[in-house]
Amino acid sequence: MYGYDQNVGAQQGYVPPQQQMPGGYGQQQQQQQPPLYPEPSAPSLADAVRAFTTGQVTAEDFQQVFATSKVYCPRGDNPGFLALHNTQQPVIPMFTSLKELRRYAGKESKYFVITGAEMIDLLPTGYGFVLDMEGEHRMVFDAKAVEQMVEFAMRRMYG
Repeated sequence: MYGYDQNVGAQQGYVPPQQQMPGGYGQQQQQQQPPLYPEPSAPSLADAVRAFTTGQVTAEDFQQVFATSKVYCPRGDNPGFLALHNTQQPVIPMFTSLKELRRYAGKESKYFVITGAEMIDLLPTGYGFVLDMEGEHRMVFDAKAVEQMVEFAMRRMYG
């Protein structure tokens, strides 16, 4: 009658209403689907270290990753960096992961976590740092390299 079948609803059966999200009054629950085009993730600091030591990325690209990455630093009973003074210049040991720090300092070692940019800002003048001392891709930055990193960061921020 008038262009539609009156028996269609009776043949389809009962369809229950969609469930509501807990605490979400009147909102429908949606299933989480992975995005069709996922955003690329930033490389990890360990990946950047490997790429830099093998010549696959430039110093500037490495520093951009380093500045925003977490760095794990061993610590003593007093606040601040632990320094190694049995080298040509004093250096601060730092690590790309807790696993790397534990390999160097032991399972029960104390540590703190900061970003690479914060570390560069807080590093005492005249000190360098070593990334992943016991790692496969150990990197040593002397005091001069640290000064260059600071200059690069300032140019990037202030032009």
